[in-house]
Amino acid sequence: MDAKSLYANVTKELEKHISGNQDILKLMFISLVADGHALLEGVPGVAKTTMTKALAAAIDSDFKRVQCTADLEIGDIIGSTYLDEQRNVKLKKGPVFTNILLADELNRAPVRTMSGFLEVLEERRVTIGGEDMPLPKPFIAFATQNPLTIEGTIPIPKVLADRFLMRINVGYPTEQAEEAMIRIKEREEHIEFSKVISKEDILELQKQAKTVKIPDEVVAFITKVVEATRTDIHVVMGGSPRADLSFMAAGKAKALIDGRTEVTKEDILYLARPVLSHRLVVRSTGGIGVNGVIDGIVATLS
Repeated sequence: MDAKSLYANVTKELEKHISGNQDILKLMFISLVADGHALLEGVPGVAKTTMTKALAAAIDSDFKRVQCTADLEIGDIIGSTYLDEQRNVKLKKGPVFTNILLADELNRAPVRTMSGFLEVLEERRVTIGGEDMPLPKPFIAFATQNPLTIEGTIPIPKVLADRFLMRINVGYPTEQAEEAMIRIKEREEHIEFSKVISKEDILELQKQAKTVKIPDEVVAFITKVVEATRTDIHVVMGGSPRADLSFMAAGKAKALIDGRTEVTKEDILYLARPVLSHRLVVRSTGGIGVNGVIDGIVATLS
């Protein structure tokens, strides 16, 4: 299986429905191949949900969506038991039993529900009515959140956000991309999605990614970057060892879909912001922000 060609087919299909955002879609596909969940952060209306639905539509697999609200309970996500008319206990599986799950506006959910949901994402299994059940394979969750503290939202705690492989920043489109978006929407009813990749292909890509080599010097660079986040004067809380593992998994996935058999230092530089930005707590830095701190760290070490 040629991973680079498969990714090219997916990209070609998505370009029929999404204008611009190639880097964002690539990071989302890297998450799929790395078998990790991703948090998409951006203001309302920048196509976070649209991109997730488009990626899922190009894959021949099951897709479900959860709209997070202030009254959302964990049972609404994982499922529950109930009594039928004959008073027999029945199991109703929740939307988490799918291949690709979209948790829309996760930061609107109560902290208790959010915590339980993210634990399920990590364990990839649920217990309902005393029955322990694994989630389907592959299982990847994309969660969206608004970066602004507005009515009805709460920040996702850092210890919970750490469960995501990466945070993908979704900004405003360029003027050219916005013009293309208008034209796509104008003719959208005449364009149908083609399933260009199967869930079996995703599982095979995940298997292949694990065989990608990561040289000693790249491992050393990863650990230096993560260690630097713990000692930088602008950082209150640095990256945990999970950040190292996320760099490794995402780096291998990126190398694979780029058609290479080894992870390079450039892969790690490409992934620095998405892997680290949701894991760090930074001090007031005069408008530099978390990404500015990350850029400074990797520039010093490069």
